[in-house]
Amino acid sequence: MAGRKSSIAKRPPKKTARKKATPQLLLGAHISIAGGTREAPPRAKAIGATAMQIFTKMANRWAERACADDECKAFRAALADTDVRVTCAHDSYLINLASPDPTLRRRSIESFVAELERCQALGLDYLVSHPGNYIDDRESGVRRNADAITEALNRVPGRTVLCMELTAGAGTAIGSTFEELASLIELVDPSVRHRMGVCVDTCHAYSAGYDLVSDFDGVWQRFRDVVGMDRLRVMHLNDSKTAFASHRDRHELIGEGSLGARPFRRIMTDERFVDVPKLIETPKLDDATKTDSRMLGRLRRYARATDS
Repeated sequence: MAGRKSSIAKRPPKKTARKKATPQLLLGAHISIAGGTREAPPRAKAIGATAMQIFTKMANRWAERACADDECKAFRAALADTDVRVTCAHDSYLINLASPDPTLRRRSIESFVAELERCQALGLDYLVSHPGNYIDDRESGVRRNADAITEALNRVPGRTVLCMELTAGAGTAIGSTFEELASLIELVDPSVRHRMGVCVDTCHAYSAGYDLVSDFDGVWQRFRDVVGMDRLRVMHLNDSKTAFASHRDRHELIGEGSLGARPFRRIMTDERFVDVPKLIETPKLDDATKTDSRMLGRLRRYARATDS
């Protein structure tokens, strides 16, 4: 009848159930640049990487090079055809910013500056660096390293973040404790300190005496208290060929070394590490693409697990 209100209450619109979005894993590997940097992105794509690390030159030679505009354009074009969202470089193994030898230290600084310049030219997000060897006195070596970093970052402004890598603690190497990494970063001039981060390598951490197998939560609590989780910008996921606290840097395939699968399962399912790019530097065996694909597939399965 006209003017009579319906006795049937209006129902609210039916909501369509939505699945909670799962963050895309930032997962990849160290990728060869054989044939030029433009060849790295297709190799990263072949293993389904969403993050990658490269050398920007031959890592065991002092010879430097600049990245020409055509190389940079080709690299970026190739990268745009992949799912890679985070890019890293690893600096030359010859660089020792902590050296007490003035000639070697100056050569190292100039090489390090060139590394940063190539990262800036290619548009890379991070540069991972070993803190070097103090040779004479540890405290003096840490200071020399910090002073060199300050000089280099001032000479090459940009967005590339420098990540000091935790080391295994062999010989006179700097950076095998969270405290030493924190001290090094604190000694870098405040004007450039915002461009400092840390890279934790699981093999190095375990070899240095951080028991990721039996005290996973304790290790990361200590990292948070000493360094701060905001400084953790990159992770290298590598198993170890050697025993706990061996102070030796010997990478093994994921889940097939002394760490075993459990720490990697924990990392891949821990919300604290969701936004941290995770890169493998495991042995390539006879076929880099096949082996890296197998290791990344294993880590993705760990990430899908409901338990740790």
